Parts: sequence; structure tokens; C-alpha cells
Amino acid sequence: ITPVCLARSPKKLYSQHPEVNPDRLVPVAGDLFDAKAMHAALELSQAAIHLVGIIIARPLRGQTFHRIHVKGTQNVVNAVRGHGTRRYLHMSALGTRPDAVSKYHQTKWAAEEIVRKSGLDWTIFRPSIIHGPEGEFMRLMKRFMCNCFLPTVIPYFGSGTAKLQPVSVKDVASCFVESLFRPETIGQVLPLGGPRPYSWIELYETCRALIPGAQKWKPLVSQPVPVAKAIAVASTPLMALTEILVKSAGLFRFDVGQVQMSQEDSVCDPTIAERIFGIRMRDFEEELSVYADQIK
Repeated sequence: ITPVCLARSPKKLYSQHPEVNPDRLVPVAGDLFDAKAMHAALELSQAAIHLVGIIIARPLRGQTFHRIHVKGTQNVVNAVRGHGTRRYLHMSALGTRPDAVSKYHQTKWAAEEIVRKSGLDWTIFRPSIIHGPEGEFMRLMKRFMCNCFLPTVIPYFGSGTAKLQPVSVKDVASCFVESLFRPETIGQVLPLGGPRPYSWIELYETCRALIPGAQKWKPLVSQPVPVAKAIAVASTPLMALTEILVKSAGLFRFDVGQVQMSQEDSVCDPTIAERIFGIRMRDFEEELSVYADQIK
């Protein structure tokens, strides 16, 4: 299989993956709102995999939850149908539902509804938090754990007892690819999670124990939910400006929706995907121990 990748910057795509032989992928310059580019990509493809999503809105860049999750998905579905391609795989998220409290999950649900009504041979995946050495979450964890200065504490929202089930990016990728060869997954909504759930506190403690250079003296400190929401609202203009000047500052941004989602469990039965795809989900701690020194 040779992936055809719709990318805003093919040059950046190659630079982000120097270990990948250039002959192993085909980049097409464009985005979700470039119908011509999507058509060009589909001309080279037999199936469509839609992975695009955002965890925080950046309106000044045109990145809102509705525009990216809903309009973007509609554009992709329209392009796929117009081209005559049948197979379509969609990345959603655990917690997606019609009565969700966050705009993230609300718009993910709206996107799922577009897919379900598309008439395509679709499969929807709902992963818990995805982890890997290049993911934003693990990069944030490294900065929290290893920075000797700011922040001087490791903050979490509320009680920190809500559960999540970190799933390896390798397992997520494997399930997506395998589903292309398994027609029994058509019309299914499949949850993806690692072999065991962690509370936020347990997850932070695990990262502090396994990431090299972690400052063991840093305390884990609860940020009350009302306070966290107020900070999210008040800090948005300053953080938006700071992010323009210092790109890495974007890792520390959070919004009200993220605070709300952190109070909900994001767990599932991992054996559903294991039975369908004949795999065993990778253990979070074992994987982190292998790649911890690769986190940038």
C-alpha cells in the first residue's frame, strides 16, 4: 500500500518523517477546502481515510470546530462520492455523542452523522487518547515533567480521577489499514483503547516515572474546574498572541471544552478491536519505556 497524502506542505511532510523513504508515499498539495487537490488525490487512490481534527479552535487561522470537523468532513465525503470511490474510513473520538458537553465532541458527532448518511462503505473509529513520541500529548508531558522552571507544578483539572485509555498510534494505524481488507467492518463504529485505563493522576505519575529527565520534585496540583474554565477564557487572547511568536507555546493552550472533557471517562472495551483485527493492544508503559527518550 502506498499512501496518497493530502498535505498543505508536502515539503514539511517529508521533513517531519525523514526516516520514511520518499518513494513510500505520494504527497498532494492541498487541504480540506481544495476540491481540485482532493480530486487529484482520489485519482491516485482506491479508498479514503479522513484523519483531520483539531483539539482547540484557532479562529484567526480559520480553524474552528465546525469548519474543520463538520464542513471539512462534508467536503471530503462530497469529493469521495463525486469521484466514485466507495471505501471510506473516518477518525472520530471516544465520548462523541449527540448530547456531548464540548464543542469538540458535538462537532465530531455531526461529522459522524454526515458519514453515516453518505451512502459510502464507511467505518468510523473512536479512539481514546492516542500516544506516541511525536504526538502533542506526549510532547506536552515532557515539557511538564522536564522543565526546571515554568511550570513549577504539574497541573490537572478537578479531581484527576476521570479515566482514559491511552492507545498506541501504531495500533490505531494498524486497525485503519487492516479494516481496508475486512469488509465486515463496513458500517461499524469501532472504539479503540489500550489494555488498561488510567486516571489523569495515574497517567501523569507514570509519565513522570518513565520520561528521562523528569523533575521528580514537581508536585501534581489540582486546578479546580471553575478556576480552570475561567483561566481558559481569560488567557485565550494572550496565548493566541504568544503562539504566533513562540509556536511551541501552543502546547500549553487549553479551552473550556478540554476542561469539560477531562472530567469524563474516555474508556472502552479494547477486546472489540482485538477480536476483529487479531491483535493485542500495546501496553502504554511498555511502549513509553521504549520511546520516552525520542519525545521532542
